[in-house]
Amino acid sequence: MRRIALVTLVVDDYDEAIRFYTDALGFRLVEDAPRSDGSRWVVVEPGTQGAGSGLLLARAKGDVQAARVGDQTGGRVGFFLHTDDFARDHARMAAAGVTFLEEPRHEPYGTVAVFQDLYGNRWDLLQPAG
Repeated sequence: MRRIALVTLVVDDYDEAIRFYTDALGFRLVEDAPRSDGSRWVVVEPGTQGAGSGLLLARAKGDVQAARVGDQTGGRVGFFLHTDDFARDHARMAAAGVTFLEEPRHEPYGTVAVFQDLYGNRWDLLQPAG
């Protein structure tokens, strides 16, 4: 079996990012381990452990990486968070202060709304049709 296990998301601050992804989005903190170079290995997942891809939260190093924080995909939706209960997750996320950039809409592929993370990266909250 092959799958994408982790995707790196460049962030400004580890603890700020952990709080957002765990508190506002409801992700689980899987690992937070210090590394010998002073960085940390921080992994969060949206579901149960091993059920899908996780995010490696990597603190930006230097000006080039810092310039990418919040715009890793050039302003496009770059991350897709699937749910089995759109209404529940949309309400919980909105109550936690997540900024939705549009009202929920129904498309042939499912119910969707674009939101942004604390840095401005765009995400789809999506309940697939069927």
